Amino acid sequence: MKVQEVRLFKSPDQSFIFYHEKNEFTRWHYHPEYELVLITNGNGIRLIGDHIERFTENDLVFLGSYLPHEWRCDEQYYNPSGKFIGECLVIQFLHNSFGKEFFELPENSGISNFFSMASLGAKIHGETKNRIILLIRRMLSMDEVERLYTLFSIFNILASTDEYVLLSSPAFLEPFSTSENDSLKKVIQYIHQNFQKDIKVDELLDLSSMSNTTFFTTFKKMYRMTFKKYLLRIRIGFACRLLADESLNISQIAYESGFENLSNFNRHFKTYKGQTPREYKKHLQGEFRIES
Repeated sequence: MKVQEVRLFKSPDQSFIFYHEKNEFTRWHYHPEYELVLITNGNGIRLIGDHIERFTENDLVFLGSYLPHEWRCDEQYYNPSGKFIGECLVIQFLHNSFGKEFFELPENSGISNFFSMASLGAKIHGETKNRIILLIRRMLSMDEVERLYTLFSIFNILASTDEYVLLSSPAFLEPFSTSENDSLKKVIQYIHQNFQKDIKVDELLDLSSMSNTTFFTTFKKMYRMTFKKYLLRIRIGFACRLLADESLNISQIAYESGFENLSNFNRHFKTYKGQTPREYKKHLQGEFRIES
């Protein structure tokens, strides 16, 4: 499944894009813009990086720059003549849409942290979701100036929320950008460069200049998961990229992704993705649908 770059039209007199999509949703694609997507009419399968799950109406997702994605609606959203009847509202903006230093302002540290954390895709839920949906729907009847300040209101909500679930695995995006301290940055870079090998904890302790206890505590606090889980997600994320390549078999992909044997790969993949590598590959090829 090849990914293509698709860009929405932005008028020269606008700083960001607000778009009411009534045509068939674009297939597997990416773009440099950040994107906030609200599904207003549609059910089906959502693919974000290496993450696949069902979506329904009022699905609200934030996407980072160049993150491959697709919303694939069920057959019921095509009428008997084949016309698509799904709909969504889309907001897109570049990192420098509001000036090169806008997100570097100290007052914007919260939203900058959200963008960094949610660059792999974030499904927004709870009261945060309800508040943002209300604002996005109101934007339909606003002029350009009102939409701009409403977008800033959305930024303000996202800057302080923890009501979201991260979707894709870290290895699905390259190059990987990080804003953490230099010690952990060295560790993350090392993991991304060597995840196909057997990584020793002692090597990471040397890179971070931390004790064993401090390293594991700091890592879990920063990434909301243990080091072992992070490494597994890196390997599985990389495997998901390889599964899109029809020329590679499952065994090759297991070893290329850093797993010592096929059984170990299948077990961990099923644990993290809820399906076997073979089933995941079939989903990418559109051979069958995920049940509700």
